[in-house]
Amino acid sequence: MSTFNNTTKHNLQNVCKYVRKTREFAETIPGSHVTFVSNNAYENTPESLGECFERNAEGMLKNMAIHELALLVSFYDVSIENIDSVVADKDFSSMQTLPGPSGKEFTDFDKIKFTIKTKTGKEVSVAADRCGGTDSYATVTDTNGEEVFRYWMPDEEDKATVQTLQAKYPTAMPYFFTQDPDYVTVKERVAKFTATGEEAEGLATIGIAVETLRVAEYLTPLLMEQLK
Repeated sequence: MSTFNNTTKHNLQNVCKYVRKTREFAETIPGSHVTFVSNNAYENTPESLGECFERNAEGMLKNMAIHELALLVSFYDVSIENIDSVVADKDFSSMQTLPGPSGKEFTDFDKIKFTIKTKTGKEVSVAADRCGGTDSYATVTDTNGEEVFRYWMPDEEDKATVQTLQAKYPTAMPYFFTQDPDYVTVKERVAKFTATGEEAEGLATIGIAVETLRVAEYLTPLLMEQLK
């Protein structure tokens, strides 16, 4: 069930507007570099993060950042066998050991940024911040490291929908609102495949979900070691 649920969530990222727009723009810039940025809105306190660490004890890479890793597996040839190097951004990243509500201690990243290079020559970065806010985005930098493109989720077009849903469902998690259009897209493509057999373009498979979990398990100890 966990793998099935992760596949559904991966598909939201795979089809969402900010990912598509960023990938399309990056293709127009030779030698460009893409960074996918994921944010949560936890309070930056030991109590809030400790609760987060315990409730999501599988760890950030198998929880919050798993969807960005699925993008890397889907579109950037990332697999355990094809990873050439992984480098943590130590200036951005942070790892803490905190007690959860049960009193038991948990060690995890409260924020992490890293760059993966593959053996087939691709390079891409991921950043995730538990206390970074409610919006996610992606950037494209040129060969000089200058940012030339940034696209947010939600964009201006989707913010009106977010406000409507927030008023209608005030107790729901904020990320449900920003991802609402993507849930619709995924459901439409799956339903069309079921009804007509037409390929559900861009959707992650169970195989991609399994490989993404393998990558997360591979990266976690490597990045923790780099941040010690």
